[in-house]
Amino acid sequence: MGKDEARREWARHWRYPQLPGLDLLRAHYVRHTFPRHAHDGYVIAAVTGGIEEIGMPGGTLRAGPGSVVLINPEVPHTARAGEPGGWAYSTLYPTRELIIEVADEIGTLRGTPGFTAEMVLDAQGAQLITEVHRAAEAGNALAADTLLRAVVARMLSRHAAPLPVRTVTRAGGSDAERARAVLEERMAAPPSLEQLAAELGTSPFALLRAFRERYGMPPHTWLTDARVRRARRLLDAGGAPAEVAVAVGFTDQPHLNRHFTRIVGVPPGAYRRGRAG
Repeated sequence: MGKDEARREWARHWRYPQLPGLDLLRAHYVRHTFPRHAHDGYVIAAVTGGIEEIGMPGGTLRAGPGSVVLINPEVPHTARAGEPGGWAYSTLYPTRELIIEVADEIGTLRGTPGFTAEMVLDAQGAQLITEVHRAAEAGNALAADTLLRAVVARMLSRHAAPLPVRTVTRAGGSDAERARAVLEERMAAPPSLEQLAAELGTSPFALLRAFRERYGMPPHTWLTDARVRRARRLLDAGGAPAEVAVAVGFTDQPHLNRHFTRIVGVPPGAYRRGRAG
């Protein structure tokens, strides 16, 4: 591979209609960095080349070929290249419903499953993930579905346990959850931190600290991520990017494009094309 080719970035984020409940991303990133964000569902990613650095709440992981990265819903994380040549990976984004369905089929977990490892060295598991992509890209629904269930069952049986039920034990945690609800409801025209704290009967600093502790990021970072997540749902429903941008509170379509591309890994137009068919 030549130097120019090694530094070329490309990405495909798409959905195969025969695999409901799953998004797929296959990409090579060099300069692209993912800001702190979280997902509604799970992440199962096989690094196939280079090094990916993933910033998790407990520290930074360095994942190379043969590594499988496992991230639970709503866990904030970042990602960037861990070496000059970047990294390549094949990623599965199964919904909570799909994970629960497979967990019920294998019958080894009660409750909502959660991964107990953030990264494992599993060359065979990584190969299965890449084969899911190959089968989907070839239009082989039987193979894609079989391989998908095999790799999800493999990860759940080896690296999962019931997710603990999160309980709010401090007043600050309750304030953070109330603040999140306000931001979700008024996403297009959110209050300032000072206004939000006043509405909740607390101080801006106390609210900021509680929100960081509860969600792993400050309110403004969480809001940008939440706007992109809602934009994805609106685009999935057929919304036009310019209308979606305004609906979720971005100033215009370029504003949406910038944040969407940083967080999702592809621009909104490419994302919509990956949903067609």
